[in-house]
Parts: sequence; structure tokens; C-alpha cells
Amino acid sequence: MKPLLAFLALLAAHPALAQGDYPAKPVRMIVGFAAGGISDVLGRAVAITLSKQLGQQVVVENKPGAGTTIAGDYIARSAPDGYTIWLQDITTHAINAALYAKLPYDSIRDFTYVAMIASTPLMLVVHPTTNAQSVRELIALLKANPGKLSYGSSGNGTIVHLAGEMLRQAAGVEVLHVPYKGSNPATQAILGGEVTFVFSTMPPAVSNAKAGKLRALAVTTPKRVPAVPEVPTMVESGLRDFDVVLYSGVLGPKGMDAAVVKKLNAAFAATVRAPEMQKVYEQLGADAIVMTPQEFEAATQHEIAKLAPLVKASGAKVD
Repeated sequence: MKPLLAFLALLAAHPALAQGDYPAKPVRMIVGFAAGGISDVLGRAVAITLSKQLGQQVVVENKPGAGTTIAGDYIARSAPDGYTIWLQDITTHAINAALYAKLPYDSIRDFTYVAMIASTPLMLVVHPTTNAQSVRELIALLKANPGKLSYGSSGNGTIVHLAGEMLRQAAGVEVLHVPYKGSNPATQAILGGEVTFVFSTMPPAVSNAKAGKLRALAVTTPKRVPAVPEVPTMVESGLRDFDVVLYSGVLGPKGMDAAVVKKLNAAFAATVRAPEMQKVYEQLGADAIVMTPQEFEAATQHEIAKLAPLVKASGAKVD
């Protein structure tokens, strides 16, 4: 018995020994959104290539609800052994830090930051019947109809909502916000002409614009997007400093072993550089990102500080 206790004590003192040859079994990757959204699509594509890199299957599991805080709480309470990780919309994670009066976790201290993997713009779209061929014409239309027109979003406090708030502030216009319960209902709303404009995620915006069902006015990144090079940026359209990006990254519970984090970070870096993933990124209008865990954590802290004032100005609150 004493030798066994001594061995267990040795494992506790040296977590790397306890990890063994990680990964020794399948890894679960939690996605905090329902199936079919951009995070889910990206996660499932990443899981296929990441499985090859790790030599173990990576299984995607959806835990949607409460603006991804259900998934966040689940991860924060999970064992920090590297077998349960979280592919999160880091922009939503940063917004939640200011949006919720009380979270069941600390957005920085209760997680291990593993790898940033992608950035994706939003696209400003209008219904084809809207009398606006550009951002400048849309602003003129809003100014001519103060308080009478509206924009849709995927919910209060989402980045889609905050992008609309940024336009309202930058252009000095009065426009109504109509929150929907998710991206799909917001997309259906703009397709049906229920709202004047939406800052949409790229996949539905690009496909519907190419089909002539929506008109693309601008993307929200400082540079044009290769998937739609003909669409100007918000900055080109006259709104200086308009920069809204969806960042995707992988977190784990607090206290993960440094060797496991290093191995996962390298595996994600190789995954996003893989030729098959580059095709996925191109289809999503996304850019691959490679960062160290330390850079990733610092970038998240920057996003929290950047987005908190917008959350406050929007008036969005979730108790």
C-alpha cells in the first residue's frame, strides 16, 4: 500500500507524469452554439484535421444557450486534463464579461487559453428592394427617416447588435433595434424585408448576396475579404475606425498542464495551416490565426476592454 501511495503522491506533484502520452483517448471539443452556425461549421471542420494531428478522435459536442455561458460554466467546472476543451466565439466571450451582471465564472482567471484559430468579418446587408446601393446611401436613408427604420440582430448584446450600435453612433442616426433569437431568425428577417439592415455572419450573407436575395454593402474588417473582393469595407465607405471582427479560439479549464497546452497549441497551429482547412476558411470568409497561449489571453483581455464601452452604450443587459 505504501509504494502505491508514494506513486500517487509522485503523480500529484508532477502533473506531466499523470498525463502520460497525451492524448491517450478521444478529446471532446465543446461548441456553445447550436448546430449549423459558423462556430459549429468551423468546429467540425477543425475537429477532422485536428484528429489527424493528435492521433485521437476529436468529438464536437454542442452545448448552446444563454449566450454561450452554459458552455463556459461547463468548461470552467471540467477536469483540466486536456480532454474537454472549448471552441468559443471569443468576441462573444469578451462581450459576456460586460453584458452579464454576474457570471458563474471569471472570463480570464477560470480558463486556460490554448489557441486562437480564426478571425471572421461581418457583412452589412440590406434587402434588394431597399433604396440604398452603398453605406453612404443607407445612412442618408436612415437620416431621412429618423426612428422609422430598423436593424435586426441575433440577440441583445451580441456582436451583431453591437455592430449596429456602432453604425448608429458613428453615423449619428436614429434606428430601431430588433433582436431575434439567433442568427438564423435574423437572416430570415432580412430576407423577408422585416428590417432595413443586418450585420450578418459571412456564410449566409455571401450565399444570399450571390443569389441576389440580399445586397452586400460592406464588410466590417479594415481590409477587403478575398471571398468577396468586390465588397468594400466600412472604412472605405467613410466610417473611419469601424473595425468589427469575430474571433474564434480554444479554451480549457483553469489549471491545464503546460505540456498539454503546448502540444494542443502546436496541433491547432498545424491544423489551421493545413491545405484542406485553408479551403474551409476561404468558404467561411475567415482568416487563420496562429498565436501563443500568452498572446491569445492578452488579445482576449484587449477585446474585453474594447467591447465593454459598446455594451454599456447599447443598453443591453442580461441578469
